[in-house]
Amino acid sequence: MANTIRVAVVQDASVMFDLGKTLDRVERLTTEAGANGARLVLFPEAFVGGYPQGLTFGAVVGSRTPEGHELYRRYWANALELSGSAFERLRGMAADAGVFLALGAIERDGGTLYCSVLFFSPDGEFLGKHRKLVPTAAERLVWGQGDGSTITVLDTEIGRLGAVICWENYMPLLRTTMYAKGVQIYLAPTADDLDTWVATMRHIAKEGRCFVLSACQFLELSDCPADYEAIAARVGGPLMRGGSCVIAPTGDVLAGPVYDERTILYADLDLDDVARGKYDLDVVGHYARADIFTLRVDERPRRTVVSTQSDGHDLTVEGPDQPSR
Repeated sequence: MANTIRVAVVQDASVMFDLGKTLDRVERLTTEAGANGARLVLFPEAFVGGYPQGLTFGAVVGSRTPEGHELYRRYWANALELSGSAFERLRGMAADAGVFLALGAIERDGGTLYCSVLFFSPDGEFLGKHRKLVPTAAERLVWGQGDGSTITVLDTEIGRLGAVICWENYMPLLRTTMYAKGVQIYLAPTADDLDTWVATMRHIAKEGRCFVLSACQFLELSDCPADYEAIAARVGGPLMRGGSCVIAPTGDVLAGPVYDERTILYADLDLDDVARGKYDLDVVGHYARADIFTLRVDERPRRTVVSTQSDGHDLTVEGPDQPSR
């Protein structure tokens, strides 16, 4: 395993409600990052499929409008299935650029959408995924919940990679699970463009003694169709302003944060810094107290329908709610 690798963090935007044009953008940016020597390329949360900033989907407590149902159908239609031509195209992008690709995507599984991170290898192999465990606030209107089976850390030639999405990073027990899995390159794709986000990333890097890469979209109304009914959080400003960054295991900032522009951030990571950092802090090792605190994690996949056979054995009905790596 190489000790020093170059990584790239993409700060750009989806083309809302246009899967094909979004994939064109992913391809261009992945190719550019690979040409500049990146071994790993990270895209923001919900890059493929889109983060529906400002949309209400016609919902208030107790009712949903017909227009909201139609908007969900439109959103659903532009999400990504983990099969078919769009998925195969992503595999080809990783292979053509020769990079590990970590991509925020809205994953369509039956009638439900999940906010996921997909992992691809430099030879185009699909390595697995992580589904967001708890969508935040109004995200719950349109995204389902992942389960423990996709709390994924991958052992690769460039280090141990894992992803925690947006405000999942405020779940201390999930962070602890990632540290216990030995994550070295901790990926945090997000839609949080607040100034306070960088402090969170620095804390996680120092707490976990890992590199942290965070990617947030720079999304403007020009990336959206004319009938997009979003309300910008800032009058005359972007819908999301970025803030992507790369943080060392010491908590020091290696790249970013960058706001209010489209860019690709690059940083060279010395993976030996992870071991150096563990010398004085390993929160799941010598800096833990297992005699006082323990954490139990259930990583079994959860399925809605399980039929029992006549011999008493359960027969799983394979359905769209079944997460897979």
